[in-house]
Amino acid sequence: MKSPLRILLLEDDAHDAELVRELLEADHLACEVVRAQTRAEFLGALESGGIDLILADYQLPSFDGLSALKLALSERPDVPFIFVSGTLGEEVAIEALKIGATDYVLKTRLSRLVPSVQRALREARDRAERKNAEEALRRSEMYLAEAQRVSRTGSFGWNFSSGEIYWSEETYRIFECEPTIKPTVQLVIDRAHPDDRMHLRQIIDRAATERREFAAEHRLMMDNGSVKHVRIVAHPSTEGDPEGVVFVGAVIDITERKRAEEERERLLELEADLARMNRVSMMGELAASLAHEIKQPMAAAAINADACTRWLRSEPPGVAEAREAAAAVAAAVMRAAAIIDRVSSLYRRGAPERELVDVNEIIRGLTVLLGDRANRSSISIRAELTPGLPRTTADRVQLQQVLMNLMLNGIEAMQDTGGELTVASKRSEDGQLLISVSDLGHGISIDEAKRIFEAFFTTKPKGTGMGLSICRRIISSHGGSIWASPNTGRGATFQFTLPPT
Repeated sequence: MKSPLRILLLEDDAHDAELVRELLEADHLACEVVRAQTRAEFLGALESGGIDLILADYQLPSFDGLSALKLALSERPDVPFIFVSGTLGEEVAIEALKIGATDYVLKTRLSRLVPSVQRALREARDRAERKNAEEALRRSEMYLAEAQRVSRTGSFGWNFSSGEIYWSEETYRIFECEPTIKPTVQLVIDRAHPDDRMHLRQIIDRAATERREFAAEHRLMMDNGSVKHVRIVAHPSTEGDPEGVVFVGAVIDITERKRAEEERERLLELEADLARMNRVSMMGELAASLAHEIKQPMAAAAINADACTRWLRSEPPGVAEAREAAAAVAAAVMRAAAIIDRVSSLYRRGAPERELVDVNEIIRGLTVLLGDRANRSSISIRAELTPGLPRTTADRVQLQQVLMNLMLNGIEAMQDTGGELTVASKRSEDGQLLISVSDLGHGISIDEAKRIFEAFFTTKPKGTGMGLSICRRIISSHGGSIWASPNTGRGATFQFTLPPT
């Protein structure tokens, strides 16, 4: 049910007040009339609110209509105000309209009251709707400006017909130009970094010729010498200019993103350098083992070379025997070269190379390579490898680095006491490849096991805390996980998983 019209009526004559009510209700205008005769009553009704219309006599014994009008304009400027009076002259009526009255009706012509009220209410509704629309537009523009500021995204329009360019406030902020400056294509070119101007000019000229959407990334050179990175995207539109083409687009300040990308690249490079340094530091541990490994094939090569010489000097020369000895020399040299390649791959610098690898093969190779280092500390290495394990797609050098880190840590943990280092491989319950390295050294606590893979955390007096952190990164990049736990008796066990191919 529609609410009744609430009318504030300033009238001292009860008969006239009743007549006004009857006229309105006779025209099916349901209304609730609040009558006031004094300034205090009128002001109290205004302050209470909920008034839809004000009807006022011009002259009252203790108050007057013009004063009432001024009060209404101050307290309720949106409420229509109509004078209903028998003493209102034409000059006074015109002055009242100038001040802000909506209309006036003479009591001698009350037939005009209902049309005047209807017109006033309609105009009031229109004003309210227009005000709400303007407020919604203002609020929308405010939200858009704030969103552009937060996202560092400005907008622009470029009219080809007139050459006029529109910039939003954020676009002015990005280009660091005063809002009073008229934007032009030349201004955009001049603000670009000198090295980017020619390329930007080509993009703009192509867009102007082909009338197609475009995107560009370039740098801006600020007046203070600083550099910004921006991305511009735009597409053509004929809306608002039927006879021409308008480009509507956005300017996005991507300086922070570019800096973050550069920082990320720098950190990745630093991380790669740290991993390489970690591998290089392990070479000191391998020096004795490497010498021991190479000595055997080189000694065999020397013996067979001497034998080859002797067979060739004999009478008659033992060609068949010399050939066999020479072949043995070649095989020994090749074996020594393979050992050198296997070890040198650990500290070569280069991009990771993924391939199908046999984890058991890597473990066997490292067991041989670290055997001499372990023997010097009365440590034996035992390999418990499950045969027939599937291969995994991985970087061979990085997996060698992980296993070597874990095995050297285990050897170091037992170097004063001796013991056994166990390296095992098998399938986990969920089908992953599970590799473990277990020692009988001094062990780690549960709290240390939780933190041991954190960068710069170490349990060694002279440790850097980087080796295990690098191991975790490598295993994580291969889609696996790595963890440590204290053994029930002595020592600790390190385990990691890899997805099978």
